[in-house]
Amino acid sequence: MDIRELASHLGLSIGTVSRALNDRKDVSPATRTRVVEAAREVGYIPNQSGRTLRSGRTGTVGFMLTLEHDSAIHGDPFFMALLEGLQDGLGEHDLDLVVLLARKGEDGLTFLRRHVSRRTVDGWVLSGTQHDDPRIAFLLDHNIPFVALGRTDTPRDYAWIDLDFEGVVDEAMALLTGAGHRRIGLVAPPATINNSHIVVQRYRDALAQAGIGYDPALVHHGETDESDGEATARELMALADRPTALLLMGETAPVGAYRALRRLGLEPGRDVAVIGLRDNPACRALSPDLTCFSLELGDLGLALAKALVAMLPGDRRGAEPPVRMLWHMALRQGESHRADRAKGGMTTETA
Repeated sequence: MDIRELASHLGLSIGTVSRALNDRKDVSPATRTRVVEAAREVGYIPNQSGRTLRSGRTGTVGFMLTLEHDSAIHGDPFFMALLEGLQDGLGEHDLDLVVLLARKGEDGLTFLRRHVSRRTVDGWVLSGTQHDDPRIAFLLDHNIPFVALGRTDTPRDYAWIDLDFEGVVDEAMALLTGAGHRRIGLVAPPATINNSHIVVQRYRDALAQAGIGYDPALVHHGETDESDGEATARELMALADRPTALLLMGETAPVGAYRALRRLGLEPGRDVAVIGLRDNPACRALSPDLTCFSLELGDLGLALAKALVAMLPGDRRGAEPPVRMLWHMALRQGESHRADRAKGGMTTETA
C-alpha cells in the first residue's frame, strides 16, 4: 500500500496523511493517532527515496570503518558492542545506522567525499582518527554533522569522545614503576593514529616522573593485533638489556605476547610483567589473568548517538557547544603484572 491508497483508505488527503506521519504540528492529535494506527495495521512503509527528495534527509547515520586500523576486521567484538549502543541511541529518534567500510588502502578523505556527494547519510561517526586527519576539516567546512570516536591534532572545535588513554597509561605505568620495573616495553598503534602520540607522550612523562630514562628501542609502533604482539614481544626480548615488563596498547596483542614469551621460556606474570589495554573476550582465557582496563561499550555508543543527534537539523540542542569527552576506563587487576622487580623477579605471592 502506498500513501495514496492509505489516504483513500482513511478518507483523508495525501497531504494530511503525510503531515501526520511526519508528526507535523498542524495535524490534530486524534488524526495523527488514527493515521499512525492505520499505517501500522496495513503495514504501510514510507518510500524512503521520496521522503529523502522532499525533506533532504535520509534518516540514516553513517559509521565509517577503515580496514587498516579498526579492530572490527580482526574479529574483535569492540565495534559490535559499540554499534549496538549507537543504534539504540539513534533508534530513539527514528534514525538508522549504516556501517560504511572503506576499502583497504583507500584514502579516507576520498571515501568520505564520495559518500557526501551522494548524500548517503545525514551525519557521520568517524573512527580510526589520524593525528593529521583531513576528514575533520572537510566535514566542518561543509557544515556536515559528525562526531569523532577519537581526537586529532586539528585545532578547530568539533565533537569527539575518546577513550581516556592518558588515564590508562598513568595507572599502568604507576603499577609497573612502583614494582621496581625500569625497562618497560611499549607496543603502541601506528604513528599516524592520534592515540599513538598520546600514549607515547604519557609513557615518556611517566618514565620521567619515576626518574627513568627514555629508550626508543623499547617503543614499537604497529598494528597491535595478535600477530604484532607476538612479533614485538619476541623482538623486545632479543634486546641485550631486555624489558622486564610490557605495556600492550592493542586489543589482542597480549594473546600473541603470551605465546612469544612462553616460546622463549619466560612466564607472563612471573618473569615478565604484562599489562593489556582492554578486557576483551580474546584475552579472557589468558593465564595468568590479564591486568587490563574495562569500559561500557554500549554506554559509549549511546553517548556518541546523543552527541550526533544534538547536531542534526531540527534538534533544539544544536546551539550547545560540541561534546568533548574522555571516556573512563577502569583498571581490572589480574595477575599478569605481578612480576615484581623489587623481589628479584618473583611475584609478591611467591616471594
